[in-house]
Amino acid sequence: MSPAGFVRSLGLLLMLGPTGCQRDGSTNVPPARDDPPPTRAGSFAGTKGGDERVVAGIRLCWCPAGRFLMGSPPDEPERRLGEDQVEVILTKGFWMSKYEATQGQWKRVIGKLPGELTAELPEGDDYPVGNVNFAEAEAFCQKLTVLGQEAGDLPSEWAFRLPTEAQWEYACRAGTTTATAFGDKLSSHQANFKGKPYNGAEQGPSLKRAVPVGSYPANPWGLCDMHGNAFEWCRDWYHLKLPGGPDPDLHRARNSASKSEHGDVSRVRRGGCWADEGWPCRSAFRLRFEPERRYDHIGFRVVAVSP
Repeated sequence: MSPAGFVRSLGLLLMLGPTGCQRDGSTNVPPARDDPPPTRAGSFAGTKGGDERVVAGIRLCWCPAGRFLMGSPPDEPERRLGEDQVEVILTKGFWMSKYEATQGQWKRVIGKLPGELTAELPEGDDYPVGNVNFAEAEAFCQKLTVLGQEAGDLPSEWAFRLPTEAQWEYACRAGTTTATAFGDKLSSHQANFKGKPYNGAEQGPSLKRAVPVGSYPANPWGLCDMHGNAFEWCRDWYHLKLPGGPDPDLHRARNSASKSEHGDVSRVRRGGCWADEGWPCRSAFRLRFEPERRYDHIGFRVVAVSP
């Protein structure tokens, strides 16, 4: 199928859910008493994009199985190397955290924050956790899995982890085919970035710092801050060519990873941040970053997946 025909049929393959990014007073609240935790994997999956549930104190949004074109078309403004489009098929739905992982969640699950706070990343339980390297983010996911299963609200067949690059972009797009989930323009009224808006959008505030998660509008599947605020780790090793096909996962593909000019290999980070202009916040934009390094504007969000 041609890319044009594929895009036209995309709407028949995905079911979009509710919008909105209302926080429940805290991103760390436990499941409500009238929402008993599921005990069977079969009852744990969502039914449509944007369904929500709370597991291990993390509010999640459902991303249904489907297919999409990953990357950007040749005529997308400000596109970069490594964004050539590939067709991806995700055969299983997954839950993704509605918000970036917060400092409050980190302290509850792990304890001491992984790195120093800065003037741009102030202290606050609802602020994103930053200055976290790849291994520390994975350790958070592993501990969260244990906590969820011990509490009985995460089935034994499911686990928390970092998203693959394909899962991340699929969730960011949430059924859209434009440069961002909000269209082919992006204003800093819609996402937390600094300076020039993307592709002629309305000029908005340029805060040059992190904000509490959920401060900006959600995408069509209810996910907040997929554009801007903090960059987010993905589990894949960075390859210049995007992975396509069914359920691509380059978590163990270190030997084939693309090397930098210094000979290093990297993991992937996505989403743009408060220190960028609008164009790096596009759905298809991707960057490499060495997994042992950390920076205040790099955080993560989790997904819950079944084998």
